[in-house]
Amino acid sequence: MNCHICNESTESFLHEKTNITYYHCTSCEYIFKSPKCYQDLETQKERYNLHENNEEDEGYRAYFQRFLDFVLPHVDNVKTALDFGCGRTSLLAQLLEDEGIACDYYDPIYHPDTLDEKKRYDLIVSTEVFEHLHQPREVFAQLLEKLKSGGYLAIQTEFHSNEQVSFQQWWYPQDETHIIFFRAKTFRVLCKIYGCQFVVENAKNMVIMKKL
Repeated sequence: MNCHICNESTESFLHEKTNITYYHCTSCEYIFKSPKCYQDLETQKERYNLHENNEEDEGYRAYFQRFLDFVLPHVDNVKTALDFGCGRTSLLAQLLEDEGIACDYYDPIYHPDTLDEKKRYDLIVSTEVFEHLHQPREVFAQLLEKLKSGGYLAIQTEFHSNEQVSFQQWWYPQDETHIIFFRAKTFRVLCKIYGCQFVVENAKNMVIMKKL
């Protein structure tokens, strides 16, 4: 099976505990579960409804603040933003508003009617979303289209180790809704494909790119 990102051939391996087949692209370091594991939105919603995300919870707020503490020093001239895949709450959008950045939010399950197709942004943020996507390259291109020239795309998703033994011991794929897994290199390859600038990454789970 070919890679969803760079279309190169992949190597398959079977997870010893779950018996799930994974496909590993050694070219762009992208890993994905067998498409047999992909779930529709209603099934995913059942899982997401179990999340106890309280906007008043200090830990939940700190989680998003860590993301902004990484992102904001690396972006400039940002006046408008979009939180893509915000989930049930609009907390990240609120925190951006507190920074003086007007922020819209969208989620295909909880806020499906909030997206203005004509609007373009200085910044798009997406936290813990990309690991759920069925068509990551297409979504990446769509988000770039929603950016103004010079706008930034900031993504948070846990990076895998690029080693199959440690991958099988990793907690992140145990979530049934997590179906695809990235490295910073994967996003570098996407930048090369779509002609945008790779700005910075934190070697763990965050990356910032810029539309030229």
